[in-house]
Amino acid sequence: MVNLEWFRTFKAIYETGSLTSAANQLFISQPGVSLHLNSLEAHIGNKLFDRGTRKMLPTEYGNMLYNSIVEGVKKLEEAEKHFYRNADCGKSSISIGLCFETFQYVLEPYISELPFNLISKFGVYQDMLSDLDKGLLDFVISPQKDESLNIQYIPFSKERIVLVAGAKSNISELQVIMQDKIPAEAESWLNKQTWFGTTGDMEHLRNFWIHNFKKRPDFKPNYIVPNMSSIIRCISGKEGFAIIPDFLCQKQLDKGNIQLVWEGYTPLENTLYFAQRKKTIYKEELETLQSIFSRHMIPASVTETIKG
Repeated sequence: MVNLEWFRTFKAIYETGSLTSAANQLFISQPGVSLHLNSLEAHIGNKLFDRGTRKMLPTEYGNMLYNSIVEGVKKLEEAEKHFYRNADCGKSSISIGLCFETFQYVLEPYISELPFNLISKFGVYQDMLSDLDKGLLDFVISPQKDESLNIQYIPFSKERIVLVAGAKSNISELQVIMQDKIPAEAESWLNKQTWFGTTGDMEHLRNFWIHNFKKRPDFKPNYIVPNMSSIIRCISGKEGFAIIPDFLCQKQLDKGNIQLVWEGYTPLENTLYFAQRKKTIYKEELETLQSIFSRHMIPASVTETIKG
């Protein structure tokens, strides 16, 4: 009968290109890797790799096998991480999904104090909510909801999406334009400025533009940086414009390193939700996380539990 560890070893060899690298990745000996590969080839009855001068080259059968098992092995590895318990301390392991900036702004200072292990995932909200529904995540901080009946959404905070600029940006002309309330002139002036964006979807910029100008922005940021925290550091005390959630830049606003330029003709706000499965074995751990976020973010006006 095939040993599932053979597939894990095969996947590691395929992705790293060598027996040595696969052994280092799996924390086993190189002879052990060779034994797994030889056993798998004997079981299948076909050669899976040709040994090149510098790396292991998959055969046609190797490529076919990899494409057949890679998703299954990944799911098994995710399940292993999810249900892992430290035998020495008996800590539970919690998997959460949220945006990188929220993690950095709120949760990062508390990581070493948590009484449980924590695995953080950053990505697209819909993907994270799907993983929550499947049991791959235990907890998600999200401004979005899906239609799953297995997930409950608890509103706990609001984020206001605002236009900010570095302290050295001259916005006097824009302030005059804003007094006349002519959207076309305001948009034209803003289009000529120096903009900062992220490598992600730029959803905030798009939504802010549609909300105020009834159209998508017809420009691309001048500078693309890894995340919104990078934007704040780049424009603090300097020049440059960006659209970001207000809570992320509040400290720099208070210090005068960044100036609040415009909240829009009407404020654009998102409600943030605690999303978790209705049935969970990690009630105490999730309450600990909820307490941390609730202390550090602006309370939502809606306090009732909203169920998916």
